[in-house]
Amino acid sequence: MHADDSPLPGRRELKRRQTRLALITAALRLADERGADRVTVDEISAAAEVSPRTFFNYFATKEDALVGDPLEDCGTPVIPDLPLLDALLHALTPAFEQIQQDRDLWLLRMRVIAANPQLLPLLIAAAASAEQRLSAAIAARSGLAPDHPRPPVVAAVANAAVRVALIRWAGSGDSRPLIEHVREAFAILHDLKESR
Repeated sequence: MHADDSPLPGRRELKRRQTRLALITAALRLADERGADRVTVDEISAAAEVSPRTFFNYFATKEDALVGDPLEDCGTPVIPDLPLLDALLHALTPAFEQIQQDRDLWLLRMRVIAANPQLLPLLIAAAASAEQRLSAAIAARSGLAPDHPRPPVVAAVANAAVRVALIRWAGSGDSRPLIEHVREAFAILHDLKESR
């Protein structure tokens, strides 16, 4: 059991995650070498040692493999009953740990997206989807109606803080883990709340 008492994933789920990661890695490496427009699904599949049919079991397009939702396996966070910023940090920490563990892949993804601006709309859509999941989790924790403005505002602000932390983590010369950058960004949010 994990620390959160969720069961360990089964063999089939582990295989699914490995295949998905292999496809993402192959797509990013090829796009980094040649440019996203010069890479085909067949080439990505061959590099990941799967069939194109298997590729389409995971992704609708090669662009989805390049950007997609990199934290899809994290699901919707469960936000504990703590002060809100502390609760968000606690709930999102597994995602930050996954990003830290996959640092080279994340840096590669950021480089590919920077070099291929046609991918930006997909990145924005993936971020919006993650933000909606976070907003729903905040609403559930707070007992607020789905149309209440507080959850989406809090989710958007938290998302912005995380985005800044990611950029600083990826581009900074220091070797601090991502979670430290996120804590720093959330501390600024806390300071804003307290400032006049």
